[in-house]
Amino acid sequence: MPRPLEPDLAGTLNDWFADAARPLPWRAADVSPWAVFVSEFMLQQTQVARVAPRWEAWIERWPTPAALAAEPASEAVRAWDRLGYPRRALWLHRAAVEMVERHDGQVPAELDELLALQGVGPYTARAVAAFAFGRRHPVVDTNTRRVLARAVAGQAEPAPPSTARDLAAMSAQLPESDAAARVFNAAAMELGATICTARSPRCDECPVAASCEWRRAGYPPYDGPRKRTQARFEGSDRQVRGLVMRELRAAHRPVASGELAALWTDASQLARAVDGLVADGLAVARPDGALELPET
Repeated sequence: MPRPLEPDLAGTLNDWFADAARPLPWRAADVSPWAVFVSEFMLQQTQVARVAPRWEAWIERWPTPAALAAEPASEAVRAWDRLGYPRRALWLHRAAVEMVERHDGQVPAELDELLALQGVGPYTARAVAAFAFGRRHPVVDTNTRRVLARAVAGQAEPAPPSTARDLAAMSAQLPESDAAARVFNAAAMELGATICTARSPRCDECPVAASCEWRRAGYPPYDGPRKRTQARFEGSDRQVRGLVMRELRAAHRPVASGELAALWTDASQLARAVDGLVADGLAVARPDGALELPET
């Protein structure tokens, strides 16, 4: 169990966050739990700058779960555009349907109810409970893990993700009050995203530099296990899937097999990508070989 930092660390970081927090639209005081829920889906593995305009357009079009649930899933996939990992759009649509069916069109506040929704994992459930409803739960993303690794463990980088270990590390630092815990969750993320960055940390601007174990140790390089790196994108099945999805979003009609064949010269790789999209529920194959977005 990581040792708690000095008692004033959370207070120091929370005070810093009050002035340093970026004015992200989903942080506004008047946003709904649904707006927070949508932001958490969109922010998974996607940069804030890409998410912000898409989130604003989404909330304007579908301000409630019921508004999204009333439309076909294909519209959610089209509106997702090029945020990446389009299964998130399908899951978000299905989660909205489930909220209408089970929760009177409202986002539930309890972890077990959130986890029962399509596409909601432990991180998203905790983030929604904390940021939309002010519940005291540890919320740990990549930025938080890096802050804890450096400030608490004295390591340049965090070890590969471990849900149990990461939640225990954050829980050890979490303030007791719900309100302070909510702010600390956001502040730790913000510090990692803007100051304690992976490649160029700005330690001279860090509000907790004086208590950072990595700084005290003289910034030793990381020598522990590393997370496996992702394969290159160019020429990958992910690239081919993206090309097919772009065509389906733009067409607003079934796309004939001949049109699909023109997208990629490697027929076997194209077929593999199409089969994968169909298996994932992102596309529907018609008897004539054409492909279209799902309606439900």
